[in-house]
Amino acid sequence: MSAKVNTALPLEYQTLQNQMNILGFWIFLGAEIVLFATLFGVYGVLGTRFADGPILKDLIVMQDVYIQTVLLLVSSFTCGIAIFEMRRHNVKGLMTWLIITLGLGAGFLFMEIREFLHYIHAGATIQTSAAFSSFFALLGTHGLHVTLGICWAIAIMVQIKKRGLTSDTARKVFIIGLYWHFLDVVWIFIYTFVYLKGAVA
Repeated sequence: MSAKVNTALPLEYQTLQNQMNILGFWIFLGAEIVLFATLFGVYGVLGTRFADGPILKDLIVMQDVYIQTVLLLVSSFTCGIAIFEMRRHNVKGLMTWLIITLGLGAGFLFMEIREFLHYIHAGATIQTSAAFSSFFALLGTHGLHVTLGICWAIAIMVQIKKRGLTSDTARKVFIIGLYWHFLDVVWIFIYTFVYLKGAVA
């Protein structure tokens, strides 16, 4: 027996199963909030304990941080356009804006890896001090999430290429969009409480 479809709703919400899946993902994001809140809490406690190692303030290259921030925030905007094109049933537009989003995400990851290498070259590793242990744990977890998001989105694009834009594939695109926006929000907190605070500490 096929699922009942409500065509008055956006494509991703047209079946009850899709609605429940999206609700379930919101609950999952709640668990992710707890994860990152814990990492922020750890950094809040340990973020100034540099022992005899380098100090974050002396290593931060704010120009690179600005570029990372712009790349990720613009990717959130292009992701929103991709969802808009999906709801217009414009597969070409959806795929184009998803590719742009992933390109910006990849640029962010490149900048973050380069930043980490800069710190390591300066003698700041995860073993150097409690501060850098908590720093790398927080930023590394976020970077890992961005990496997973890129791989996940590519897998969804492959599905769309094979199956077309259906209620199921639309739901998957919408969920990856929620995930991507969540990562952007987390980055805003990282930018504020790690970089801006660290630059003046």
